[in-house]
Amino acid sequence: MVSRNIYLQLVLRILMIVGTVVVSTYFFFDKNYMACGIGALVLTAQTTALIYFVNQTNRKIAYFFDAIKNEDFTLRFPEKLSVRSLEELNHSLNMLNGMIQDIHLKKQAQEHYYQEILRQAAIGIFTLNDKGHILYANPTVQDLLNYRPLNHVKQLNQVSEGLYEMFRGLTPFDNTTFTLQNERGSRSLSLKCSPITIEGKQLLLVLVHDIHKELEDKETDSWVKLIRVLTHEIMNTITPITSISESILNYFSKNGTKVASLNLNKQEIANTVKGLEVIKNQGKDLMSFVQSYRTFLSVPDPERSLVKATAILDKITLLAPNFKADDLAIEIVVDPQDLTLFIDEKQMTQVLLNLAKNAMESLSGQKDARLLFKAGINGEGKKYIVVEDNGPGISPELQEQIFVPFFTTKNTGTGIGLSLSKQIMRLHKGTIRVASEVGRTRFTLVFDA
Repeated sequence: MVSRNIYLQLVLRILMIVGTVVVSTYFFFDKNYMACGIGALVLTAQTTALIYFVNQTNRKIAYFFDAIKNEDFTLRFPEKLSVRSLEELNHSLNMLNGMIQDIHLKKQAQEHYYQEILRQAAIGIFTLNDKGHILYANPTVQDLLNYRPLNHVKQLNQVSEGLYEMFRGLTPFDNTTFTLQNERGSRSLSLKCSPITIEGKQLLLVLVHDIHKELEDKETDSWVKLIRVLTHEIMNTITPITSISESILNYFSKNGTKVASLNLNKQEIANTVKGLEVIKNQGKDLMSFVQSYRTFLSVPDPERSLVKATAILDKITLLAPNFKADDLAIEIVVDPQDLTLFIDEKQMTQVLLNLAKNAMESLSGQKDARLLFKAGINGEGKKYIVVEDNGPGISPELQEQIFVPFFTTKNTGTGIGLSLSKQIMRLHKGTIRVASEVGRTRFTLVFDA
């Protein structure tokens, strides 16, 4: 309707101009120059009006598109005019402006919705171009890489040279893993790359996932299976030895008195009895040793309840004096003060006592020894407990093995303490991690629930 009215306006104005030209020409040849001059003035006025009409329409349309380009939807054209065609044009432009504004607002709402999903995603997501510029990075990937804000892959050189070299060489469809070591401990990262095209530009979409917990679960499951087999085989071997040893002792000893044998002299009988006693004692020791690993396999499911962090940490400090080193300062920090943990108190007490015992043993004989228990809520909203000491530290090589069953650096002990602690944290759907250097060792318990 608008284009038709404008078309009719143009046709009418052109016809009037043509009519004025014909009449003026007639007066010119009729030598009525006065009338011809008046006709020329009218023709000039009509031409000027036509040009103004066309320019006015063009300017409105140009302003309209400029406003849309700049996402300015406040532009409004007057809809009450003397010229109906322009009035209808203004109404149509205002209506189109409103429709485009609605589409724009819906698009913005969708973008905010998707961005919020990306921000809340548990997987790190970012995009980069062929020059290494990071166009988008959600908070998760910045937390995983321990750097923010991420704008270029060169920034990763400050986190880890190996990480930077790997990111610099990423190509579409790459699928790789990387172990990141920092003050937070060790993180095993899985990276998957996919090419995407946005506005004609080739970008690389990278997904970063912390698979440390998955690897820990698989590792623990593997060790559980191994220990179950070892326990079964060793128990099957040791039980008959112990039984036979006791039976032989019954032949050669009654009521505490050795029984003589016609085929053996007294010295031989005595040596046989002593040897059998040694076998019996060794068998019992070995069974006790194996039983400690059976404990690892038979950890019951946690019976959880809400426990105040201050209460359980105070309890640990009361039990800790049995292991205290000389000149040891113990500090407890809980923030917030009313922090509660949904845990099995007995099992978690066992874990914390084991960590405290290990820390105090490492601090033995050290001056200005300090042991810190800290509980709080981390940046991801998860509750945690930290056990930290200022001892000699644990070497990187040992840090990779201390949670493995059987492994121990002590002359005495079964090497079950930390692996049992890890198993208990796993049953709590949490994690235990270590970060250590000379003068500082930190064990961090993080609870997912």
